[in-house]
Amino acid sequence: MITRDELLHYLNRLLKPELFHDYAPNGLQVEGKEKIERIITGVTANQALFDEAVKQEADLVFVHHGFFWQDEDPRVIGIKKNRLQTLLNHNINLIGYHLPLDAHPIYGNNAQLAKLFDFVVEDRMPSMTSSSLVWKGKLSKAVDGKMFCQQLKNKLHREPLYIPGRSEKISSIAWCSGGAGSYIGEIVDCNFDAYLTGEVTESIVHVAREYGMHLFVAGHHATERYGVKALGEHIAEKFNVQCQFVDVDSPV
Repeated sequence: MITRDELLHYLNRLLKPELFHDYAPNGLQVEGKEKIERIITGVTANQALFDEAVKQEADLVFVHHGFFWQDEDPRVIGIKKNRLQTLLNHNINLIGYHLPLDAHPIYGNNAQLAKLFDFVVEDRMPSMTSSSLVWKGKLSKAVDGKMFCQQLKNKLHREPLYIPGRSEKISSIAWCSGGAGSYIGEIVDCNFDAYLTGEVTESIVHVAREYGMHLFVAGHHATERYGVKALGEHIAEKFNVQCQFVDVDSPV
């Protein structure tokens, strides 16, 4: 067992949210029970995840995409009212870490993608914040674009969007989980063979084509399953609490 404040203190020291200019508050978003024995983790705060937390009698829900985003409607009505009411009625805490969980060198989404695909990590590129969000490195074995596309499908369980590039084989790669298509301008200047991300806008496809870079868009949700899951497993082991990852899938 651990208290909510002890866990928050540990997570803030580990993830260092003060280094990031983020779109939503990092840390405690909805206050619930003080003592934590059972945790549910998931990618995104949603009603299905909260219903499972109630079913599992969880004390805390830990997510990558939480609540109270910049410029969202602040009114507590409709589905927002239903979601918050579920947490408050059952005294369940909601904790969320966004960019700090993307960037963490061990438990972050990008670190976990590197582990999943056995990328050789070379460096991280400063982007948007004082911490590095875009990672760069090499494939452990150079492959053609279609082969790498198949590897993504097999491991992420989602058919990626693939925009072929000029190079016959892919060796060097940059990657950033989630909606990170806008970083492609920085990446092409570094002459990578390929860029892997989760979600892009329409114009990024043309940028990749014109620069001749292989672009793999593998899904916002699919590329961000692994950080919150890994961190939850770490918390369970360190503090001897129960922790279960619940994958409420999204095709985006």
